[in-house]
Amino acid sequence: MKMLLWRAFGVLLMLTALAVPLARAPDRQVETLVARWAPAPSDFIEVKGQMVHLRDEGPRDDPAPLVLIHGTSASLHTWEGWATALRPQRRVISFDLPGFGLTGPFVAKGAYSPDDYRGDTLARFTLDLLDQLHVQRAVLAGNSLGGEIAWRVAALAPARVDKLVLVDAAGYDFVPEDMPVGFRIARLPVFSALSEWFLPRGLIEASVQSVYGDPSKVTPALVDRYFELTLREGNRHALRVRMQQLEPGKDAGRIAGLKMPTLILWGGRDRLIPPANGQRFGRDIAGSRLVVFPELGHVPQEEDPARTVEVVKDFIGQK
Repeated sequence: MKMLLWRAFGVLLMLTALAVPLARAPDRQVETLVARWAPAPSDFIEVKGQMVHLRDEGPRDDPAPLVLIHGTSASLHTWEGWATALRPQRRVISFDLPGFGLTGPFVAKGAYSPDDYRGDTLARFTLDLLDQLHVQRAVLAGNSLGGEIAWRVAALAPARVDKLVLVDAAGYDFVPEDMPVGFRIARLPVFSALSEWFLPRGLIEASVQSVYGDPSKVTPALVDRYFELTLREGNRHALRVRMQQLEPGKDAGRIAGLKMPTLILWGGRDRLIPPANGQRFGRDIAGSRLVVFPELGHVPQEEDPARTVEVVKDFIGQK
């Protein structure tokens, strides 16, 4: 029996050795990614020493711009469908959170610690970004981690939030039915360290497919985007830190104290954060409205932007 186990282990090592050269994926300098992933209207601004990739579109006289906040390992591109639909009448601001997209990790000489990606830290960063843009009051919309950041901003500075849109938002403790394999690896110390040097594109493809209600909608171009932005220098290390700092359900008691009008959108096929969490948001936030899209997954704004944004338009009073 022991001999069989050693042989199996030897075969595994051989297969790993063969696969490693194919999966080698070193960090990429941000300058090499800008041309493809930051065309107009993308811009970069400095927020307390941190360069931030953002898009600021639509009329500048909007008294309450929409601020769109993406989730873990995503980027502002996840909101492109919504931004296109909303910008003719509303100012729409989307940005890459620190640790993700082209913004990349917190810099050592900035105001924020490069080893802190906790929810309140990212919420305070979002408020600093709004200050830099001279936005005093906004409609905040966030997906997954972005949803958590949105309600944390609303709890920390309620006067700054006109309305709230939570899309498959994090906040309560939960047991995932299926977690993207990339997230699982990032939570394992040894394998997450290796992932900073080796990253099969197929792993990213499987991770994106797992958050769609219909995996057949995941195109090679979409996988390219997630893959290349994951390789942005420092992002994989930041993800490791973020996953190690996860405390599902921490501060969830603040949610019931939110008083602003709130729309909750959820994918009925979300296998990461179950729809029951959407129902809980609906119960805890007085006067909120919950809309479930039965066939969509964890990123409904990306999987079906046209249908999901119509509900948002109705909520904010846009025709």
